[in-house]
Amino acid sequence: MTPAELRSQIVRGEWTTPTAGVLDDYQQANLVIVPQAQAYALLLFCLRNPKACPILAVGDAGDPWVPLPGAAIDIRTMLPRYRVWQHGHLVAEPTDIEAYWREDSVLILLGCSHTFDAPLRRAGIEVSSAAPPVYTTKVPNAPAGAMGGTLVVSMRPVPRGLVSQAVLVTARYPSGHGAPVQIGDPDALGINDLQAPDFGVVPPMGPDDVPVFWACGVTPQQVLPQLGSAYCISHYPGHMLVLDQRPEVFG
Repeated sequence: MTPAELRSQIVRGEWTTPTAGVLDDYQQANLVIVPQAQAYALLLFCLRNPKACPILAVGDAGDPWVPLPGAAIDIRTMLPRYRVWQHGHLVAEPTDIEAYWREDSVLILLGCSHTFDAPLRRAGIEVSSAAPPVYTTKVPNAPAGAMGGTLVVSMRPVPRGLVSQAVLVTARYPSGHGAPVQIGDPDALGINDLQAPDFGVVPPMGPDDVPVFWACGVTPQQVLPQLGSAYCISHYPGHMLVLDQRPEVFG
């Protein structure tokens, strides 16, 4: 299966599940859509928080087609699931957003940690095919205007002897959030219960496994209500856009 074939399955309603563990070595992307009037503020937040929000592409106002080479990608239909906010309140989690797209909508694609799962596997580090557990931390983001909030992280258990290898491997993928932000000690991030993530499923952890945390593209979802915009749209956690590009294209 190619990324284009996967997206076709999504459009036909044949794929509605997370994209973790599929199409290894292709760039996966988080999505945020905001009105043009709020796009600058969000982009400024992303630039000030590049670990959590590595920018891959930005669309023109009102244009739902992703401005990247390759097959045409309609952002309204080619993710398995979305989240929609209106005036700061979550109102829907649909499988397409054609009814919510507006003439002033600006799409922003951000990097995703699913991108480095295949390199981790090749390094001998087992990675679950399920969406990784995601936690809201108490670590403050760099503020940008009204936007601030706290960092969101994903976690993967890594055998103690392979932690340094995990750091080296993921550091090569800034479009997948790069190197970890925390190794072990979830309390340091303000995570009180590792078994109670905000999203995703905690994979089995062996006695020698260390929880390793990476910045997560769910971070902007936590601060979108601070924009005060009439609407915002994002991907549903774990349900990403799979691009035709390899991560090396994005540096």
